[in-house]
Amino acid sequence: MQPLILVTADVKQMDGATWHAASQTYLSALANVAKVQPVIVPSLADSVDFETLLARADGLLVTGARSNVHPNLYKQKPSKAYEPYDDERDATTLPLIRAALDAGLPTLCVCRGIQELNVAYGGTLATEIQEHEGRMDHRATESDDNDVRYQIDHAITPVAGGVLAGIIGDLPVRVNSLHRQAISRLGEGLKIEASAEDGTIEAVSVIDAPGFNLAVQWHPEYWVQSDQVSRQIFEHFGRVTRQEK
Repeated sequence: MQPLILVTADVKQMDGATWHAASQTYLSALANVAKVQPVIVPSLADSVDFETLLARADGLLVTGARSNVHPNLYKQKPSKAYEPYDDERDATTLPLIRAALDAGLPTLCVCRGIQELNVAYGGTLATEIQEHEGRMDHRATESDDNDVRYQIDHAITPVAGGVLAGIIGDLPVRVNSLHRQAISRLGEGLKIEASAEDGTIEAVSVIDAPGFNLAVQWHPEYWVQSDQVSRQIFEHFGRVTRQEK
């Protein structure tokens, strides 16, 4: 049987109804490259039985999203610059991430996911980083063509001897990092796995978690069929959920 992978969900209002959704790019990367079975977890906060989910699951993927983690959760004052928010997702994913990592469940976090992980461990976020002195513009190119928006854009350098370097090596690689928020203060117990040329943290892991975990600020799911680095990350995630060496 294929490993069962929990996938976080965004809460969206569509056609007069509330939907709990995950992009097909993540689901396809899991099913077709990691060779696992994805299952979307609704963002129902206190109504989600984490104990039951984790007892039956073999891994967790925390997806990216258009929304940002609410600033109240890392003691920042809310403003228009931090919007949009998804309070229901925050209330579900932050405790789910901690519970999964404490249980040793293999965990992969992408984009919003790295920010959620950092906040879950007491870290903070900075917004509109392109306005900070010395920082590059990490935002997506404005286009109706997702291939343009998600184009591989800038280099990151993995930390030698780290989790990410163990998967893709420690030489600089180019990634498709699409974000205007980034880690500011690193969460307690986290370590940096890769940084961009401007010092932006692009990947982290939890030091003492009993199972595999990696969080990246870019989007390996989008080019997983054609980009070697993206594919290596999802293939490795599949292997650890199958407990292969």
